[in-house]
Amino acid sequence: MKTLENYTLLYDDDCPLCNVYTSGFIKSRMLDGNGRKPFKKITNDEKIYVDIKRATNEIALVDTKSHKVIYGIDSLLKVIGNSFPFIERVGKFKPIYFFLKKLYSFISYNRKVIIPSEIKENESLECIPDFNIKYRVLYIVFSILMIAYVLLTFSSFIPSLPIANYQRELIITASQIVFQMLFLLKIDSKTIINYVGNLMTVSLIGCLGILQLVLLNEVINIPEIIVVISFMGIVSLMFFEHKRRVKLLKLPNYLSYTWIIYRLIVLLIIINI
Repeated sequence: MKTLENYTLLYDDDCPLCNVYTSGFIKSRMLDGNGRKPFKKITNDEKIYVDIKRATNEIALVDTKSHKVIYGIDSLLKVIGNSFPFIERVGKFKPIYFFLKKLYSFISYNRKVIIPSEIKENESLECIPDFNIKYRVLYIVFSILMIAYVLLTFSSFIPSLPIANYQRELIITASQIVFQMLFLLKIDSKTIINYVGNLMTVSLIGCLGILQLVLLNEVINIPEIIVVISFMGIVSLMFFEHKRRVKLLKLPNYLSYTWIIYRLIVLLIIINI
């Protein structure tokens, strides 16, 4: 790899995803040993030329000699393009660049509901993205569509249940949001939407587990009882992950139990249809 020297990425060290790809740049020698630095360790001198507000939303790449700073997808294209110029040229092609920029924003503005971290009240400088309602709603809608599709695919593995359809799974997934919101009426709207984002991430995590069952079933025919037991195991993991996120958000613990209650109500309705 060709090393991009004298450049430093200011990354969110509380974000596992940010940690992974920035350390990957160092290990692959796309950046030198000083090629990344936690956002919270920005010096007063760096604050002069780094747009702190923008850097919380878009990772900043600082030229340590000229003090020129680029942000977001441009930063990543700069690092990758130094070793692979063709990728940078393709990434700069207007239609592809537009898509990459939107995709980057989609992930960046939602990263704290995808992989949440504890808010550290004693930290004076935290890399927390702005609350962007457009990208948060888009994430929630995307999640609903994906979850409904996976559940529809999975339903065929349990013949004892009534035949499902996509519309039913959409309604079930969306209705859970409404059901949980009934227990948050006294909470501010921003916190509610952040919670819904985390709720959808928990369901997406469960979908990844379900997809593994689906793919495994393509190789070997899994008995229905094993499918049911595996599904219950996935639900259990989802419950504890939901509970962990509720604690991080400092929301009532009972939300994890209403989450289970909703699933049981839906199951009883489906069985008795």
